[in-house]
Amino acid sequence: MLSLLIPEAAIIVIAMLPVFELRLSIPIAVFQFHFSVMKACVLSIIGNIIIIVPLLVFFRCLFHELENIGFIGKFFRWWFSSVSRRSKVIEKWGFWGLVFFVSIPLPGTGAWSGAIAANLFNFQIKKAFAAITIGVLIAGVLVTLASIGAIKLWIV
Repeated sequence: MLSLLIPEAAIIVIAMLPVFELRLSIPIAVFQFHFSVMKACVLSIIGNIIIIVPLLVFFRCLFHELENIGFIGKFFRWWFSSVSRRSKVIEKWGFWGLVFFVSIPLPGTGAWSGAIAANLFNFQIKKAFAAITIGVLIAGVLVTLASIGAIKLWIV
């Protein structure tokens, strides 16, 4: 499927996906498409940032309705409670807690979960967007640095 898309567009789309986000798009860009590390990082950050406002609006408007949709609702209830359990740092530190939460490059802590957490803690959309964007930038740098280390180990 990736070969059907322009490689740059594929990286942006992967960075927009839940769970994977730029944690997957950067290594794919570097290892699969042989992009420079800078190009991989920039495209992945763009893709991860593009989705933030739509997510914030989506979760703001449909947050409680999602929990009541059969099998999908069960998944969203699990996801919402998972984010809620892991978001103590946001409760304590507010804006900077959300930045930290999003910046940790582990599954379940990126822009998607940050948008859920921002909704749980009633962040204004502008403030949530700023915090999540800063977190995505930090995560992009961290994943890029990890990829550089992985490249050096892989080549040796």
